[in-house]
Amino acid sequence: MTDWITLIATLLTIAFGLFGFLAPRYTAGALDLEPKGSTMGLSEMRASVGGLFVVSGLAALWLDQPLAYAMIGFAFVGAALGRVLSLIFDKPPVGKVLLFGGIEAALAAAFLLIHL
Repeated sequence: MTDWITLIATLLTIAFGLFGFLAPRYTAGALDLEPKGSTMGLSEMRASVGGLFVVSGLAALWLDQPLAYAMIGFAFVGAALGRVLSLIFDKPPVGKVLLFGGIEAALAAAFLLIHL
C-alpha cells in the first residue's frame, strides 16, 4: 500500500511541476501572478515551480531510495510553511492558500510518514 501512495504522490509532484515547467502563463494566472515589464517571472515559474519539482520527482523514482522521497516531503513542508507565513503576513485569498497549502501538507505528510 505504501508503494502505491509513494508512486501517486511522486506522480502528482511531477504533474504539478509540469504545469509550471510547460505552462508558466497558466500557472502564473492560477497563482494570481502576472508578468509585468519582463518575462523573468515566467522563467522563475519554469524553474522554481516547474523544473525543480519535475526533476525532483523523476530523480526520486530513478533513485528509489527512502531519503530521496523524504527530501521531496521536506520541500513540501517548506512550501506549506510559506503558505502559513503568507496567511499571517500577506492576507492572501484564504481559499486558494488553504487548497494549495493543503495539497502541499498532504504530500509532505505522505512522503515523510512513509519514508522516515
